[in-house]
Amino acid sequence: MTKSIKIRSLNIAENFSLDNISGELDLLDEVHQINIASWKEFSYEPQVEFKVAYQSGNLFIKYYVKEKYIRAVNTNINGNVWEDSCVEFFVAPGDTGNYFNFEVNCIGTCLVQKGEKREGRKFLASDEINRIKSFSSLGNSSFSERKGSFVWNLTLVIPLVSICGLQLESLKGLKMKANFYKCGDKLSEMHFLSWSPIGTPQPDFHQPDYFGELEFI
Repeated sequence: MTKSIKIRSLNIAENFSLDNISGELDLLDEVHQINIASWKEFSYEPQVEFKVAYQSGNLFIKYYVKEKYIRAVNTNINGNVWEDSCVEFFVAPGDTGNYFNFEVNCIGTCLVQKGEKREGRKFLASDEINRIKSFSSLGNSSFSERKGSFVWNLTLVIPLVSICGLQLESLKGLKMKANFYKCGDKLSEMHFLSWSPIGTPQPDFHQPDYFGELEFI
């Protein structure tokens, strides 16, 4: 059965701040789990949840993470953020065959690509990625791996309509295929978690056939 989420609009001022968005997302009742470890050899499961909403052409996501290791080495746009404590959102906004991967480490450094499959993907330009706004409870300064018991959250504002080139003003009424992930390829306990399960023999998030469905209502 395909997983699905009905995404509701937030009733906030158009000139919203990240603090406004973060606080409004905290108040939402519906919370979703990124807790599927599809590959037994990577059994470590940090506790990861997210809340999601939208307004006009903007998608709002807030990730809530509890894990034993954190790392934030990458500070350059389109750097190797998946090696750090990283949360990800992959979405196919239309029927062109293209999907976008939004990957963000725990201090808000973004990588964004588009394409039809894992191979041959195209990086978005820095000026496009700079439209994405983020706020992390860990701040935005880099650090090497730390071990302990860490709780952090990350709020994202993704102008999905403009970045994906959709010819409309609002997300309302749209349906999209998507998945949400948590990883950390260079953490002491590597992990690959997803919201919607993936049926491949090896870890691979670039699997649009296993995306769930988002409905903007």
